[in-house]
Amino acid sequence: MMQIFNCKTLSVRAAAQLKILTPLIQELYVSDLNLPKDKQNPIFHEFYDTLVRGAELVKKCENIGTFNLLFNYRYAMQILKFEKDVNGFLGLIPAHIMLDTRAVLEELKTNYPPESADISRGLNDFIFKQGSMLTNDPSQNTMMLQQMVLEDLFDSNDIEGDSASYDHGNGYGKSHIFVGLEKSTGDLKELLFNNEVSVVGVQCMGGGGKTTLALALCNDTQIKGYFGNNICFITVSQSPNLKGILEIMWEKIVGGKKPEFQNVEDAHIQLQQQLSRQSMPTLVILDDVWTRVSLEKLLLEGPGYKTLITTRDSSIIPRNFSVRLYQLPLLDQEDALSLFCFWAFGQTSIPCTADANLVKEVQAECKGLPLALKVIASSLHGEPPVVWEIAKNKLSKGEPISDYHKEGLYKCLETSIELLDDVVRECFLDLGSFPEDTKICADALLDIWVYVRNLEWQDAFVILLELASRNLLNLTSNPGSGAAISHGSISELYFSQHDVMRDLASYLGCQGDLVHRKRLLMPRKELNLPGSWALCDPQFDAQIASINTGPMGENQWYDMNLPEAEALILLFTASEYYLPPFLKSMKKLKFLMVYNYGTKRATVKGLETLSSLTQLKSVRLEKVIATAVLKQRKALQNLEKLSLSLCEGFKNSSAFNNTKLHDFNMDHCSDLEELPPNICYMPSAHMWSITNCHQVQKLPYDLGNLSSLRVLRLSALPGLKELPSSIGNLGWLEYLDISVCVGLKELPEEIGQLKNLSELDMRECSRLKRLPRSVLGLTSLKHVICDEKIGKQWLKAKGISIPELRVEIVEVQFSLDWLDH
Repeated sequence: MMQIFNCKTLSVRAAAQLKILTPLIQELYVSDLNLPKDKQNPIFHEFYDTLVRGAELVKKCENIGTFNLLFNYRYAMQILKFEKDVNGFLGLIPAHIMLDTRAVLEELKTNYPPESADISRGLNDFIFKQGSMLTNDPSQNTMMLQQMVLEDLFDSNDIEGDSASYDHGNGYGKSHIFVGLEKSTGDLKELLFNNEVSVVGVQCMGGGGKTTLALALCNDTQIKGYFGNNICFITVSQSPNLKGILEIMWEKIVGGKKPEFQNVEDAHIQLQQQLSRQSMPTLVILDDVWTRVSLEKLLLEGPGYKTLITTRDSSIIPRNFSVRLYQLPLLDQEDALSLFCFWAFGQTSIPCTADANLVKEVQAECKGLPLALKVIASSLHGEPPVVWEIAKNKLSKGEPISDYHKEGLYKCLETSIELLDDVVRECFLDLGSFPEDTKICADALLDIWVYVRNLEWQDAFVILLELASRNLLNLTSNPGSGAAISHGSISELYFSQHDVMRDLASYLGCQGDLVHRKRLLMPRKELNLPGSWALCDPQFDAQIASINTGPMGENQWYDMNLPEAEALILLFTASEYYLPPFLKSMKKLKFLMVYNYGTKRATVKGLETLSSLTQLKSVRLEKVIATAVLKQRKALQNLEKLSLSLCEGFKNSSAFNNTKLHDFNMDHCSDLEELPPNICYMPSAHMWSITNCHQVQKLPYDLGNLSSLRVLRLSALPGLKELPSSIGNLGWLEYLDISVCVGLKELPEEIGQLKNLSELDMRECSRLKRLPRSVLGLTSLKHVICDEKIGKQWLKAKGISIPELRVEIVEVQFSLDWLDH
């Protein structure tokens, strides 16, 4: 009797049933809705309604106290009835292989570890239900089950958006819906029908719809008409059985009796030999490929043989003339709303009974990612408006709206970082410190990795590229910035994150007790600090802190202590902003970013707190009045990097005297007319950049005092009339950028003294008509970027004394992309 009166015990069992059955029956129910009314099966509708009521029962049981006997008994009896109804429906539904397949997958995950000797027994139990027999080869049995699952359900692990059926005469098939794939399907067909293309790679982030798109191709009339029955769809996954996959490819492509392969290499060789002897259109889809090693073992060639690969990592795709890489875009607003409505309401439009604005607001938080649209919409199916309102508020703060949301979305996307080593994973988690859908200078991220993670700059840059290749962040750059980037100047390289990936980084990076976390982050902008911070012990162990607020007054900050913090990111929208008083407790602080993304430049107050920051190595200021900040000489005395973007207030500044700066950058500083002479007293500077400062008319004569410079960027200074003759003293200079200096009429004769100069960017210097004869002495020069007229003069110089020079002629480009920064 005890179990009958304890509804929570029963609700746990019911929840387990719901977790397995709900996705399956929901898909059957939604698919059935698309059939004519006279062909719809009422069983699916009734079964689905029963599961919805069961989910409501489970939720109600969560709030029932142990000693509330009346309600325990009432809901326990209702759950027992629910389980009886479920068993009744299962008896009515035909024993389709789909249900048993999904059920056994869950059973195998729980009870039979992949490498367990019991796997064969588990598979035998499953196959026995289907009236089939297993072979004596356990690995072959595993592959047999995998293929059965694929041919029926298509996606056992990486659910990406919605999928549709395809049927190659194998007896399996299932009706689904494709939304927003028409253009991408057309693009891929064009590539696959191109005789010069043999391999097509489809890449996007996890949950972006790669598998769904591949399945749409399988179901496409033109594809089936061209390739016939010679279409083979195989999920490779993170830990593939390569020999087993090649055996399945033999059976699907070659047919007949399969040889006994000794190993993977033997299977690959024999299959390649066979393909060389036959000529028929064949399409092999290798879905969810994670490593280049796996791909190399599975790639084959032959007349009419095409391979389509889906992956999250573009770096695994080979690069040659017969390979094309296709970047799968996220869904646009219209298609995203259709897919969202499909999973939320069972139709592709907003029902008249729903709050259209609320639905669109929740859908917009998914940012076009198919998996997010599916998971979040499914979580809200059948819920009242108040639950939708709560979901909208949680999503706007970057919080999961339910356990299903966490398990269905975050757990799926988490597989994207499972293969990262520990260092790269920590770097990915640091992305949660920055706002979503905002272009941030990549140098800021690298500074954290260099000064906090103690990485070498080159290693940090490689990690940045790796994360980009895995679609965990997006990289963009300004036109013409490639040469500067190649010399280590990445002030015009920007990163941004999709909301969902940023939320994943924040979610994983903020596990554990608030006080002892490595990162103290605010998932979204709030007017004030989170209330939970005030309720904790005032001392936090965070190594990185990121605070995203509106205007902050002196008394709005909590009494906090962050003695272990090495990086602080202050994000805000305000015209006046007080720095946090707890800055004085950050004795170990090495990186400080003050980033105002409001419409007006902000006055920063509370600067006395900076006086204790003697370990600061990098400071980045964005859209602030910098005058008072730059006067904090004690805080800046050990500074190695200073970046000022969209700032004002540089007149008569003495902050640059006797600094230890290695890297100095000023960009879009509108009131900068003349650089103070002491700005050139940076004896340790290796990189020096003044860009997009339109009021600058001349540079200090003492520019030549920057004797350690390797990189000098003076780009987009339209008012600049000349370069100082002292530039000839920069004997170590390797890269010079004077692009878009449209007022520059001539180069000084002393430029010929730059004996180590290897690259010169002088595009769009339209008034520059001739080169000084001294350029013939630039014998180390390897690359010049310029317009056609000046290019002819460089070609003459090449023929005379600079034989290794490459002259790149570029057309005029004009871009307003910087307005988005």
